Amino acid sequence: MQIDGNTLTINDVIKVARNREKVELSKGCIEKIEDSRRIVEKLSNEKVVYGLNTGFGEFARVKIKKKDRIKLQLNLLRSHSCGIGEPLNEATARATMLLRANTLAKGNSGVRIELIEKLIELLNKDIYPHIPEKGSVGSSGDLVPLAHMSLLLIGEGKGYCNKRLMSGKNCLKKSGIKPIKLREKEGLALINGTPVMTAIAALAIYDSETLLKAAEIACAMSIEALLASNSFLLEELHRARNIEGQIVCARNLRELVEGSEIIESHRECRAVQDSYSLRCSPQVIGSFHEALKFSEAVVKKEINSACDNPLIFDGNAISGGNFHGEPIAQLMDFFAISLAEIGNISERRIFRCLDENLSNLPPSLVENSGLNNGFMMTQYVAASLVSENKVLCHPASVDSIPTAANQEDHVSMGTISARKAREVLENVKHVVAIELLVASQALDFRRPLRFGAGSERGYNFIRDNLGIKFLEEDRSLASDVKKVADHLEELVQFVEKETKLEI
Repeated sequence: MQIDGNTLTINDVIKVARNREKVELSKGCIEKIEDSRRIVEKLSNEKVVYGLNTGFGEFARVKIKKKDRIKLQLNLLRSHSCGIGEPLNEATARATMLLRANTLAKGNSGVRIELIEKLIELLNKDIYPHIPEKGSVGSSGDLVPLAHMSLLLIGEGKGYCNKRLMSGKNCLKKSGIKPIKLREKEGLALINGTPVMTAIAALAIYDSETLLKAAEIACAMSIEALLASNSFLLEELHRARNIEGQIVCARNLRELVEGSEIIESHRECRAVQDSYSLRCSPQVIGSFHEALKFSEAVVKKEINSACDNPLIFDGNAISGGNFHGEPIAQLMDFFAISLAEIGNISERRIFRCLDENLSNLPPSLVENSGLNNGFMMTQYVAASLVSENKVLCHPASVDSIPTAANQEDHVSMGTISARKAREVLENVKHVVAIELLVASQALDFRRPLRFGAGSERGYNFIRDNLGIKFLEEDRSLASDVKKVADHLEELVQFVEKETKLEI
């Protein structure tokens, strides 16, 4: 895969971050990179320019002597490497490196080609840095975690070689990589920007596409299990509102329940309307369709942005604020809120399946209830997860604490927003897994009637492919929930062999 600072996609990020696709620098961007580097070298000797021959943050007023400018870049990385918490996982660390290399490849950062190629060499030799996940306020970008990333380039800090954590020095030595010696501005160009928050966002957005389809499969199975109508899925109804995500969701649900004998069996029942958790599912799930499309568009722009400072244009170094994480901060707060609603409405359908007064099914979906508790506690777990999400959905982007002696007096907290969204995603994934298990159990009580084509495929995947059997008497369900949550992508692929789901 070639990178040029302009054409990277979220799917490309996945290929490199998770599938270890090899990366190379596009020849088409080399001239611009070299030109901007010459400008940096010229400016650093002719005038006072922030980050080239001055201190950083509140120390921007301090001019640095020529003999100390290399030391300045080293001190920047060392002093900023003070993050805490668990390390970013391998995929996120690799995605971060890729995004930083792609930004530098735009040719507005004034770094040498050797620096970009060093990042690429680490990626291609499957070496990645140990980056503590906490410590970024999101302006001037992800300073702290990126400093940890950058230490590995100079043979310091920590890194992973053959999955083993070791010193940066040993990591490079074992992989045959020579540490790079930084020049003017290069330390600053490495750590000034948004690639950590954007990497987390890109991975979460990609994973949420699978989760969205799995949620619609679970919803369709619940619609049948709870003897709901399919009249609320009528296309004309949703076109009358004309929100594309809602129209697409209703279409997906119609496809999934197509041919259901269960729905046909109660056409003449006395029920007039279904509950909101069923009837309004296209409106709620459809809203996330819209949020997902918007989020993809913003993140695609950000992964191809010049987001460090200063930037090089027409022979000048221009100080600006492209490092500010507000676009990703607000986006991921919004993304988390919209995604949490998928879990909220899923939990309500779980509850209805388990309540005999609402479902006309055995209490907690188990025979001999009282002696057996059935699926009762899975709803407790789902309730716990959606309640936790309500805390996680408090926006981080509305907060700001001044830093750098009030020079940086408004910050984004964007990396916190991204990490929270990632946690919401994980919680919703398990809520949807619980609904799939509960709906499968409920559908067993509707036999011998045939399910809709998509519902049948979802049910068969859980019963046959995953080997999760009908619950006849109490057993621990933790492994069942985990198994479904871990195989949502395969479930979606299995269902889509018969029923194509749109995003």
